[in-house]
Amino acid sequence: MKVAIFIDGAYIEKVMKLEFNWFKLNFAKLPPILARGKEILRTYYYNCLPYQSNPPTEEERARFSKRQRFHKMLTRLPKYEVREGRLVKRGFEFEQKGIDTLLSIDLVNLAASNMISEAVLLAGDYDFVPAVTVVKDHAVNVTLYHSSSTFHTSLWDLCDERFPLTKELLEPIKF
Repeated sequence: MKVAIFIDGAYIEKVMKLEFNWFKLNFAKLPPILARGKEILRTYYYNCLPYQSNPPTEEERARFSKRQRFHKMLTRLPKYEVREGRLVKRGFEFEQKGIDTLLSIDLVNLAASNMISEAVLLAGDYDFVPAVTVVKDHAVNVTLYHSSSTFHTSLWDLCDERFPLTKELLEPIKF
């Protein structure tokens, strides 16, 4: 059986910025590290395109275009799938919509269809707890890669294996 990798893009961006002084990762080299020698079915990357006002500013257009190019580059990597949610503005804050749902649906569908024996989750959100519970009921092992400081303990407790994202792990694959 194979492993599927699920990457919460906003989470990894936050971790890279806050814990590693924002160095960029080589996403082509990330899946083999996370899979630890196991055969990879696919890597799923979840994120939103940046918000654009109507009409967008030049800065917003540039940021949007840069993220589109990044997502396109990921889709061109072998066995990569990009899932996009929506970013909505609520007052002065921005909120992702659909990301946790998309990830949870993919996770449960692959487990329920016996396509994977292991799921690797690079995330830290409590919202994934129900999906991980269902996946484990389908006899799929769940490995969590997480920040050293930003993860929900309920998710951490539920996963079968847990590995912190460390400089030693990520240094070989930074740009």
